[in-house]
Amino acid sequence: MLKSHFSKCKFEAGTDEAGRGCLSGPVVAAAVILPANFKHDLLNDSKQLTEKQRFKLKPIIEKEALAFAVGFIYQEKIDEINILNASILAMHKSIKQLKIKPEFIIVDGNKFKKYENIPHETIIKGDEKYLSIAAASVLAKTYRDEYMEKIHANFPEYNWKQNKGYPTKQHRQAIIKHGVTSHHRKSFKLIPIQLKLNL
Repeated sequence: MLKSHFSKCKFEAGTDEAGRGCLSGPVVAAAVILPANFKHDLLNDSKQLTEKQRFKLKPIIEKEALAFAVGFIYQEKIDEINILNASILAMHKSIKQLKIKPEFIIVDGNKFKKYENIPHETIIKGDEKYLSIAAASVLAKTYRDEYMEKIHANFPEYNWKQNKGYPTKQHRQAIIKHGVTSHHRKSFKLIPIQLKLNL
């Protein structure tokens, strides 16, 4: 059973990101402030939900949340500041856009940098423990998936519609065959060393 709040604060924001391990596309974070009485049987960590369930939850979260926002950090910035800093920046960006300023922030994982002077807590597997983080994980994933499907239209050979930029065997084979695009993260190891030797 997911808990509603970590702190005693009414306006507690949960934040999470999606796309950290991808070879292409942005890292996307969401921040969500839910009402204390929010409940939904389907809401869980987005990784444990099907794509269909996540997209079913998306409008429910957006309608019921007291505030929500999504932040995108694109591949050029990821290459410049590294993926960990880009993930935290995406979370900061989403928190900054919330129409209600949070009194407390709960973060999925164990890495975060203080945002303004708002107290925060990092929670390992927070998306399996707290509703607002689970809701943020759903929004981050669905917004990112929609973006990857959109750019897939211009680069169908990489099959981003299906793999969403993650390092599948098919994605890596497409990089070997077609090279990299402007959407790829150049600072990532796009092709494992053993594949390079086969060229």
